[in-house]
Amino acid sequence: MAERRAFAQKISRTVAAEVRKQIAGQYGGSPQLFKNLNIGTATTNTVPLTEAVEPVDFEEYLITHPPIVESGPLRDLIEFPPDDIEVIYTPRECRTVAQAVPEEGDTDAHVRDCVRSYTEDWAIVNRKYHKLGTGFNPNTLDKQKERQKGLPKQVFEADEMPENSTYQDDQDDLKRRSMSIDDTPRGSWACSIFDLKNSLPDALLPHLLDRAPNEEIDRHNEEQRKANRHRELFALHPALDEEEPIERHCVPEVPKEHFGQRLLVKCLSLKFEIEIEPIFASLALYDVKEKKKISENFFFDLNSEQTKAMLRPHIQTAAISTLARSAIFSITYPSQDVFLVIKLEKVLQQGDIGECAEPYMVFKESDAAKNKEKLEKLRSQSEQFCQRLGRYRMPFAWTAIHLMNIVNSAGSLERDTELEMSLSERKGSWSERRNSSIMGRRSLERTTSGDESCSLTGFRPATLTITNFFKQEGDRLSDEDLYKFLADMRRPSSVLRRLRPITAQLKLDISPAPENPHYCLTPDLLQVKPYPDSRVRPTREILEFPARDVYVPNTTYRNLLYVNPQSLNFANRQGSARNITVKVQFMNGEDPNNAMPVIFGKSSCADFFKEAYTAVVYHNRSPDFHDEVKIKLPASLSDHHHILFTFYHVSCQQKQNTPLETPVGYTWIPMLQNGRLRTGHFCLPVSLEKPPQSYSVLSPDVPLPGMKWVDNHRGVFNVEVVTVSAIHTQDQYLDKFFALVHALDEHMFPVRIGDMRIMENNLEAELKTSIAALNSSQLEPVVRFLHLLLDKLVLLVVRPPVIAGQIVNLGQASFEVMASIANRLHKYLDTSQDMHGRNSLLSSYIHYVFRLPSADPNSPSPGPGGLGGSVHYATMARSAVRPASLNLNRSRSLSNSNPDISGTPTSPDDEVRSIIGSKAMERCGNRMSSHTESASFLQTLTGRLPTKKLFHEELALQWVVSSGSVREGALQQAWFFFELMVKSIIHHLYFTDRLESPRKNRFPERFMDDITALVSTIAGDIVSRFQKDLELVERLNTSLAFFLNDLLSVMDRGFVFTLVRAYWKQVSTKLYALQNPVLESLRLDFLRIVCSHEHYVTLNLPCSLLTPPASPSPSVSSATSQSSGFSTHVQDQKIANMFELSVPFREQHYLAGLVLSELSVILDPENEGMFGLHKKVVSVVHNLLSSHDSDPRYADPEVKARVAMLYLPLIGIVMETLPQLHDFTESHNQWGRSGGPQGTSLGSTGEETEGESNSLISQTVAMAIAGTSAASPISRPSSFLLNSQASRQHGSFSAESSRSLLICLLWVLKNADELVLQKWFTDLSVLQLNRLLDLLYLCVSCFEYKGKKAFERMNSLTFKKSKDMKAKLEEAILGSIGARQEMVRRSRGQLERSPSGSAFGSQENLRWRKDMTHWRQNSEKMDKTRAELEHEALIDGNLATEANIIILDTLEIIVQTVSVTESKESILGGVLKVLLHSMACNQSALYLQHCFATQRALVSKFPELLFEEETEQCADLCLRLLRSCSSSISTIRAHASASLYLLMRQNFEIGNNFARVKMQVTMSLSSLVGTSQNFNEEFLRRSLKTILTYAEEDLELRETTFPDQVQDLVFNLHMILSDTVKMKEHQEDPEMLVDLMYRIAKGYQTSPDLRLTWLQNMAGKHSERNNHAEAAQCLVHSAALVAEYLSMLEDRKYLPVGCVTFQNISSNVLEESAVSDDVVSPDEEGICSGKYFTEIGLVGLLEQAASSFSMAGMYEAVNEVYKVLIPIHEANRDAKKLATIHGKLQEAFGKIVHQSTGWEQELHVFQIGHADEGGVVAAADRDAAVHDHGEQLIALTPCRRGPGAPLLQGQSQRRLQGSVHFG
Repeated sequence: MAERRAFAQKISRTVAAEVRKQIAGQYGGSPQLFKNLNIGTATTNTVPLTEAVEPVDFEEYLITHPPIVESGPLRDLIEFPPDDIEVIYTPRECRTVAQAVPEEGDTDAHVRDCVRSYTEDWAIVNRKYHKLGTGFNPNTLDKQKERQKGLPKQVFEADEMPENSTYQDDQDDLKRRSMSIDDTPRGSWACSIFDLKNSLPDALLPHLLDRAPNEEIDRHNEEQRKANRHRELFALHPALDEEEPIERHCVPEVPKEHFGQRLLVKCLSLKFEIEIEPIFASLALYDVKEKKKISENFFFDLNSEQTKAMLRPHIQTAAISTLARSAIFSITYPSQDVFLVIKLEKVLQQGDIGECAEPYMVFKESDAAKNKEKLEKLRSQSEQFCQRLGRYRMPFAWTAIHLMNIVNSAGSLERDTELEMSLSERKGSWSERRNSSIMGRRSLERTTSGDESCSLTGFRPATLTITNFFKQEGDRLSDEDLYKFLADMRRPSSVLRRLRPITAQLKLDISPAPENPHYCLTPDLLQVKPYPDSRVRPTREILEFPARDVYVPNTTYRNLLYVNPQSLNFANRQGSARNITVKVQFMNGEDPNNAMPVIFGKSSCADFFKEAYTAVVYHNRSPDFHDEVKIKLPASLSDHHHILFTFYHVSCQQKQNTPLETPVGYTWIPMLQNGRLRTGHFCLPVSLEKPPQSYSVLSPDVPLPGMKWVDNHRGVFNVEVVTVSAIHTQDQYLDKFFALVHALDEHMFPVRIGDMRIMENNLEAELKTSIAALNSSQLEPVVRFLHLLLDKLVLLVVRPPVIAGQIVNLGQASFEVMASIANRLHKYLDTSQDMHGRNSLLSSYIHYVFRLPSADPNSPSPGPGGLGGSVHYATMARSAVRPASLNLNRSRSLSNSNPDISGTPTSPDDEVRSIIGSKAMERCGNRMSSHTESASFLQTLTGRLPTKKLFHEELALQWVVSSGSVREGALQQAWFFFELMVKSIIHHLYFTDRLESPRKNRFPERFMDDITALVSTIAGDIVSRFQKDLELVERLNTSLAFFLNDLLSVMDRGFVFTLVRAYWKQVSTKLYALQNPVLESLRLDFLRIVCSHEHYVTLNLPCSLLTPPASPSPSVSSATSQSSGFSTHVQDQKIANMFELSVPFREQHYLAGLVLSELSVILDPENEGMFGLHKKVVSVVHNLLSSHDSDPRYADPEVKARVAMLYLPLIGIVMETLPQLHDFTESHNQWGRSGGPQGTSLGSTGEETEGESNSLISQTVAMAIAGTSAASPISRPSSFLLNSQASRQHGSFSAESSRSLLICLLWVLKNADELVLQKWFTDLSVLQLNRLLDLLYLCVSCFEYKGKKAFERMNSLTFKKSKDMKAKLEEAILGSIGARQEMVRRSRGQLERSPSGSAFGSQENLRWRKDMTHWRQNSEKMDKTRAELEHEALIDGNLATEANIIILDTLEIIVQTVSVTESKESILGGVLKVLLHSMACNQSALYLQHCFATQRALVSKFPELLFEEETEQCADLCLRLLRSCSSSISTIRAHASASLYLLMRQNFEIGNNFARVKMQVTMSLSSLVGTSQNFNEEFLRRSLKTILTYAEEDLELRETTFPDQVQDLVFNLHMILSDTVKMKEHQEDPEMLVDLMYRIAKGYQTSPDLRLTWLQNMAGKHSERNNHAEAAQCLVHSAALVAEYLSMLEDRKYLPVGCVTFQNISSNVLEESAVSDDVVSPDEEGICSGKYFTEIGLVGLLEQAASSFSMAGMYEAVNEVYKVLIPIHEANRDAKKLATIHGKLQEAFGKIVHQSTGWEQELHVFQIGHADEGGVVAAADRDAAVHDHGEQLIALTPCRRGPGAPLLQGQSQRRLQGSVHFG
């Protein structure tokens, strides 16, 4: 003890660096301590932790170390499972019942490719176990809940409040009893015995008194502890507060058809005032701002059957698809400018629109009877027109709905909304409401697109009734006019208002479209699943024409053409042409019969027609049209396909000999021009006569000979043609590229592209320029055809085409253009990227679409059906022109583009095999047979069969040789090429059946070289550019890490480790030169991603036992540690290697070694730059461990032990960081355990509730006094005192990081093999073991149960997940003043702890919090439900229990170690200390049973430990046991009583009396009783009875004096208890209470320890009520008492002689003079052994007294106290303390001077007198004076006996409380 104490005193004055040196010396050179400085280690081959070691050759190792176990979970750790990777072909999900494919049979190559691209299965690489990697760690909130099911509820005393009723009865019972106690004189045995005899004991523990061997007891205890444990520690620990984990690689979304926000519009009814004819309606969406129609038309008619019958001659049977009355619109860019426009048409009749609309405006439905005749006449007219002109239409009326108004109004109303829309309303209310609410909202939400406030997804369905239509005006039909009208509608003073409306009623339902509506038809009329019944009226999906580009790849075949005739000008045409209609036909030849039935019908008609007519405007020679003709394009177009327009004059009047329609003009648009589809705006000339033969291949712009044209061949007809096609790219560059590729396929020369004819000899140049020109193409078509485009580029790389007998290498060109496409997508579509910067379009291409050409299992021969796989792709080895004789020699040339780079050979056979691969051989055979001549020709050219290049090899090569902007482009999108490479590798291995083959022979060496070169150059880029271009480097870094992670699944793993090492070296080299946390952070990300591999554990060779290095160099640690009895040197070395980051450890457990090295390096306090990365590096480890913890593969305990072995060095690393860890012992002060069990007896004991916890003593003083428990400088080598000064200069960890680190440590201790741990503990030095114990001590505090109440409190501010909110809140609070500010700052730890001298300088910590909690609760309840709170408390309870049981297990192992070595007994004190600390915390009943069992075993093994060495701990133990004896939970009581009884029994057995325990128990009880609020004597009485029962049952000791002594003790305890009961009654009467205490203290005059205890209890009570003067007096008395006994024990001149020294402060102090030696001899066992009876204890008491006097304003007394203290400090040469004291004195005298000037006038306030017994000062006008003059009071006492102090003599002390109130 003495040496350690001395050491600790020294250490508390040294700086951290020295401490580290000292400890490092004793740690015996474990590599962690020497980080990168290779000092002091004897070993020659150490590699500093900052560098990576050479990895083990993984594959080689597996071959040379065959597994010992045959099968089972351990065997699975050794190798990856055989089904680790598979390539799955999954059919793509088709939305429609039938697949969308062209109907025609043989189509051209481009169409075939497109269709294949839209229909082929997805090729998905599945890493079966990928979800078990850390990226998908189940420790996220949702998964945690699942794993926490079925947890047992842990019982905590803190949560168990006794039920009121029973408790109340007990209280009344006690009242009655206490009366009897009062009646009997104190110490009446009779009553005590009576009470005790009547009590019920708790259940006795069976076999407690049997003598069993220690091993047996240990085994039994261990079984008990191991039973019913929670398997997964991390399931009880809240997940770390992280953003999306960086290693999570989400599976990209499946490519699918694009839809915007979908809106369902149902047309319910349309009614006019008169019903005389059929009316036809259409709906479409328009965007006013973009001036664009944003949907196709939806045609519907709501005519009755009777009305429809009027058209019978003209209508064939109506197809069901045309009967739809509801439509789903899609809006990608919803905005305030979208209108739903409804247009009505009617059958053509004579007269202009105004005339025809007149009846609708004039007649009212109500007057129907009156106007019957007129209506009949109108109806019959209509019937005639329908008969004759039924196939023609005329414009009639229109209206528009402002969509956002509906959505917003519907959103704001609470039910399905009915909206009336009439013109009068539209005048003001619609537009005004829109302006106020929506403009306001929009200006607020001016976000990226400006339209975000418009969402159509969540509004409530609305039913609209539209009552007003505007009649169409014949001269204002164009879209331009419509946009003007719509813009005008939004103005309050709309022109439309002045128009006379047509009154009608149109009812519509508008609602968000459901997820999967039934009975839906696509725009191509395909049925969408589910479509249960084809006879039901369908809903039509309406095709969107998005307002702006939408970037989504095509995934379904669609080929539509929209023809929109716009205007015609026949003003200059001679002849009669007034009622003009245009007939539109789609022709595939020139004969009239060649019109194709591809024009979609409108409503109530057939699905398809051969012609469509535009609506007629009556008597207008230059009409505008607003029709839309929708055509289904044939998949393959020829030069003969064209659109033919025929213009007719329609005779409305029936005249003799006049035909119904007269053709008045013709024009046409050829569909193809130079092989490309023609679309866009056309202004066409119109011919007066039928076009001549073979006109269709020419454009009408060409003046054909002999033809007459309207207006001299000028353009008179405007028409727009739009296509929505998944076949036609509509981009010249893409078209050219595809055309050339297909020309190669078909081998058709010359190729006509545009007006060029490309011959075979210049094809190569053209092909290369067309590839380069892809960069100029528009982004939108590139995205639409992305899949096909990339497929083709890949094909060109893999099978270079043969052109004119030469193989053309397009690898480089393809690589460049792929890089540039990837970069364009990245740059322009930055919204569709994941957190790693991966563009979702590209990543889904790789994941689903990309495959090696013709590696498709469904097409064994890559014939025409393969990916354009035609024979003319010669597929060569890397060298193109190589003489036949050399064909197998190994001068490998890298590529034809770089024939000069050569490398090293493998064997020729291998090469042939690797290049061709068995499957490729067969394929080549198939291909060759059909084209013998080209094959033989190739053979003569190169001397070998054509073979495929492997895409990944070519890609790696192109990347390595690239330079300049190409290389930069590839770097920007490195992830894309890496992922392509990986998928290509897997496909290749899968299809050549190599996933089974040994990894070493899977790839040619040149490919490995390329990969090595690639990785090292990219690592170089990361290191050199991270300061300039951090965003790029972050992307590059994660891409590289994911790439290596992927390679670990398929390549030689040792090789991948060397790649990791290459990266590591580059980063380390840079870090040596430049300590930069950013770079280190990048490396952590990299490591975290690589380690997230699902077989991470296997990669670390968990089953390899570390063999010592070849030249066994003696390890310092094993040499210095006391050589244990049984370990040989080599074994030592082995064990040490397992627990240290030794070179063998890092070589074999490669990744784990890197992780732990990073942890060690970053947590190193010397490494100050890395301070910010603590949390990050800890979370890497936390994440790995929590992932292992929940991994089903490692559920078996034996397997978990293997996994834990990979982390054994973590224990050492955490021991290292101990001084920097967050000090949980402080923050857990809410239980008031400031200075350990007796230290607190001053203000409160450890177990008080928060309300009582304003501990009087500040932390530091308490520690000094206590000398134990919390952090005594005496017995804790690495005392937490270090934490406050020395090492804080490095900055310490946050609580969160510390907690994470400690839970990781506990996980390792829980799961590691106990034997291994024990062997290692045997090797550790005493100092190291003590440090480990300190760590466990900290763990106890860290995982202490907070209690349900705490959770309810925290339910407000503290446990906010969002830091942002917390910061805002704090800011708001700190803005205000006072207590809140204090409180928040304090919670952030901004107030430094005050130095020990002025314990009161910092207002008592906990007072604040207590006051503040109310504010916290009310201000912001984080609404957690009751159940959630219960759940949180349940989890926390289980975590606390599990953590403590793990600590207990570890303590047991340490104790066993001691039993083995016998040289480490000095650490048992530490073990006991941790045990006691854990008892002091809030523990569950379950844990306490185990804890008491362990404590009993410990005492029985080492009885002399408690009774001779650790005497203070004995006192603590007694207090803890008694505390538990009064617990409300019976199991805790039972175990505590048993422990207490055995403690007495063992003490008795050692020396035949148990004075020590007797003494300690009595003191503990006094202390407990005096201070504890929620202390229940009934329970304690039961426990006492239990102890009596044990004594009665104990047969062995029946004959001795033991049972009597026990009885004596128990009765004495019972008496103290009775006093307490009395005190309880006076709880509300402080004066009485203190009086009682005074009486009790008086009763202990002969027992100094107990008297001291009660004096302190009194001091505590006084200070609680702010009676500082009285508290100070009690403390002075305490100090005097201690001084008395110290002077008897030790002869030190500088100590006070005894209580005489204190006379100046208080004359009553002489009471404490020792009642001469005859009463008490301090040397007698068990007397004056408490921690206060030491010099440090004395100093502590005096400092407190001074502090209390100072608070009471009794400054002269302060001086007197310091007079006693100064000599002690001078003797110890403690300059710092002396400085503090003199500072305080200066303050005190300053105050005296300051006050003495003003006290004369105050004198009259006080009446000074002497009480008979000894001068108690009474204050006359106490209350008035206290506040104003409290401080002057003392200074005013003229009669100063002892300066400024009331005299305390004899009994008067008890009246102190009653009559004097100072301060």
